[in-house]
Amino acid sequence: MADVSLSTTETALENQRIGGLQIRVVAICTLIQMCDGYDIGAIGWSVPSLTHAWNLPPAAFTMAFAFSNIGIMAGALIAGPLGDRFGRRPLLLASILIFGLASLLTATVSGIGMLAVYRFFTGLGIAGTFAGTVALTGDYAPRHRRATLIMICFTGAPLGGFVGGQIVAFLLHLGFAWPVIFVLGGVFPLVLLVVMLALLPESPRFLARKPNLAPRQAALLARLDFAAGTTEGVDVAAGNPVGMLFGKGYAVKTVLLWIIFFCSLLNLYLFGFWLPEVLHLIGLTPASAVFASSFRDFGAILAVVYLGAAIDRFGPQRALAVHYAVGAVFIALIALVALPYAILLATIFFSGMTIIGSQTGANAACGVLYPARMRASGIGWALGIGRLGGIVAPILGGYLLRSGWAPPHIFLCACAFAIVAAAATAMLGSGRTAAGEA
Repeated sequence: MADVSLSTTETALENQRIGGLQIRVVAICTLIQMCDGYDIGAIGWSVPSLTHAWNLPPAAFTMAFAFSNIGIMAGALIAGPLGDRFGRRPLLLASILIFGLASLLTATVSGIGMLAVYRFFTGLGIAGTFAGTVALTGDYAPRHRRATLIMICFTGAPLGGFVGGQIVAFLLHLGFAWPVIFVLGGVFPLVLLVVMLALLPESPRFLARKPNLAPRQAALLARLDFAAGTTEGVDVAAGNPVGMLFGKGYAVKTVLLWIIFFCSLLNLYLFGFWLPEVLHLIGLTPASAVFASSFRDFGAILAVVYLGAAIDRFGPQRALAVHYAVGAVFIALIALVALPYAILLATIFFSGMTIIGSQTGANAACGVLYPARMRASGIGWALGIGRLGGIVAPILGGYLLRSGWAPPHIFLCACAFAIVAAAATAMLGSGRTAAGEA
């Protein structure tokens, strides 16, 4: 950010103190991320019930799994540049509206085809929330606490998965049918939309460029020592933000991040989509499979306690590389060892801490490694390219099950991808990438 790093406005933002405004932004963005965490689990939670309701084999749901990530990939590639050019708040409002409506409509489907269609639009909506929450949280975070605050925001995803899993398991146990999963997944974001309209501010960088502000917006800028109508020295995209990802020393870093996101999201979705059904196939009831799978998300919540601070202090290349490598060990345990139920729950917990925790850390790393003018594009395109891994995950899992693999063994391939992610993360701190930033 050499071209704007000495400006008064950027100095004010990069060194802002954490107060009520910053906490409000992080809290709302965390609630938005809860929608994503719930959604990742929702389709997986529904499959054990849908296989009986529709009399279909588990592999038949591969298309619905894949279309979720195709929607997210398409949305992420579009949403990032839109957020960098036109603002974070409108992107988040539109995204959460699309997501909520599509989730409600999913509860009405009666076949795989329409399930896949609505999952596409659900993914399209949720993609915008990724880019928007990282960018907006980063805009309201001081430089030395940016990774930590983004990590806190992204604990919403595993929190939504864990709390949602507990609620869904309870409702299924009471006898509710599978549509209740998607009704809950649609009502919560639509209620949240009302909260966002009332309380979520726009990025101060975008507000500062507006010549005519409402008194409330002007007061917000005053709290950050900003002047309304400022254009010079504000770090917002003036050209194509996607092109910036490959200029000024960012090209190698961008490619490495795309490799990391591909491997990381492949693992996350392989477990997210297939773990409940694998547990069901080895003997658990649908409700028990959902309950056990939710411990994966519970474990990911723990990662924020230490991983965000570790990234801020030591850099993502050290903190995340170790995290990905340790995750490969827990993946192997689930795949290869027949564990007693209590130990299985603990292993799922630690696998979530490392698998989902590492992805949350990678999201935070994007917020740290990219400056504000390309931050939404950086995370958006990393997530968009990474969703190719999310598209591969359900297809790979379905293929391995159809090929006769023992259900837990389908997770073995995830070990290799975790090691690749660890190696690529370690290379983020290589001399070549560092030199590009100098």
